Amino acid sequence: MISANGHASVRKLLLLPAALLTFSAATLLAPSQALAQSAPAAPALVQGLPDFTGLVDLVGPSVVNIRTLERAAPRTGTGPGTDEQMLEFFRRFGIPVPPGITPRGPQQEQPPNGEAQPRGVGSGFILSSDGLIMTNAHVVEGADELMVTLPDKREFMGKIVGADRRTDVAVVKIEATGLPAVKIGDINRLRVGEWVMAIGSPFGLENTVTAGIVSAKKRDTGDFLPFIQTDVAINPGNSGGPLINMRGEVVGINSQIYSRSGGFQGISFAIPIDEAVSVSDQLRATGRVTRGRIGVRIDQVSKEVAESIGLGRPRGALVRGVEPDSPASQAGLEPGDIVLKFDGKEIERSVDLPRMVGATKPGNRSRITVFRRGSQQELTVTVAELEPERTQPIAAVPQTPAPSASVAGESLGLTLVELTDAQKKELKLQGGVRIAKAEGPAARAGLREDDVILAIANKETSNLKEMEAAMAGLDKSRPVNVLFRRGEWAQYVVIRPQR
Repeated sequence: MISANGHASVRKLLLLPAALLTFSAATLLAPSQALAQSAPAAPALVQGLPDFTGLVDLVGPSVVNIRTLERAAPRTGTGPGTDEQMLEFFRRFGIPVPPGITPRGPQQEQPPNGEAQPRGVGSGFILSSDGLIMTNAHVVEGADELMVTLPDKREFMGKIVGADRRTDVAVVKIEATGLPAVKIGDINRLRVGEWVMAIGSPFGLENTVTAGIVSAKKRDTGDFLPFIQTDVAINPGNSGGPLINMRGEVVGINSQIYSRSGGFQGISFAIPIDEAVSVSDQLRATGRVTRGRIGVRIDQVSKEVAESIGLGRPRGALVRGVEPDSPASQAGLEPGDIVLKFDGKEIERSVDLPRMVGATKPGNRSRITVFRRGSQQELTVTVAELEPERTQPIAAVPQTPAPSASVAGESLGLTLVELTDAQKKELKLQGGVRIAKAEGPAARAGLREDDVILAIANKETSNLKEMEAAMAGLDKSRPVNVLFRRGEWAQYVVIRPQR
């Protein structure tokens, strides 16, 4: 993804008047005449291309150009100079570097300290008549000053009210009144195939209008947002501009493009306006966005795993790991659980869970339905506040070998040993069976040495005795699901017996 900051042939469709389809009796034989009279007229599916001129007149005055500036920092006279961030801007958006924009070395002239230098350009639109403007967070990120230019050429210094990097939404304020605000649309009425229009400043060209159709809705490109995909021409500089439906309503904020060259290639993404307004309300109220978290790492549920564990169709979110002392841990969630519902709402895809949790107010007690070992369970979790992202080291499984190995898993290519007390303590596990060697079917399924098997065929394996009992009841000719732990994270695999 790149943030959105040949010849074409046109075929005209001609609709013939109905009168030209009617022939006299003198020109056709009776049987043909009867068929012609009985055949229903084909519906006119194409009635002409839309006219966007009215939309431009209606929404155009509400779209602004945003130029970001940064002040030159003191330089020591060595190493890259003041244009490094400008270069990063061009690299990020895939724009060819203009002449004269190069890293300044020690022999090149430095700009005076404190002087504002151009940093980037983007777009935005007026939310309210008193000067609130919505744009992308990446447009204003790192800017020391903002210059907002209205379509009537008036310029204002802008102040950042708040920005949320997770959703790429920002709110800017200018000191002005009586401004033409946009009309917010209903995202639920937006349909795939519907005509939409964008206004922005691609490559700094202000008040540029492009149009296309909605290609898809709820496109997953991020944890907290289901994007609108369109084929509207969006290029660097369009970032933050509005996506407008044929009723003159804003339905999205143009945010990203998919490109291998840095320019538009037919796929662009917009933030749904309902999500953006929800974020902007929090930014205006507190300057930040508060989200919920429960402390789990999740993954998709594959069709193969869903069928093998008795879930049926693939749905829900597979819990791969649970943070120690997190709300999920305190609620009793375990690696290998599949979360099916959150507060009564179905989770069809794994990305649904972080969005639902994120939209929940911290402190709320929420109900969670999980699928565990072939049956459903109800849990209650107290949602905490999402903190800034941080990375945690993954604990390695100690390499201490067990004194003896079991032959219970030989048919699957597994050599198994008991977990030592030190290993259980290190992994914070009550039990499990460590893989000393994986080959044949087990290796092909992705299992490897030092993985810890927690369950097989929906039966817990706290020790070798339970593993042997579970293996004894298996049909050796059929695939079997295995829940295992690798480092801090758990996941399922399906082992297919060798034939």
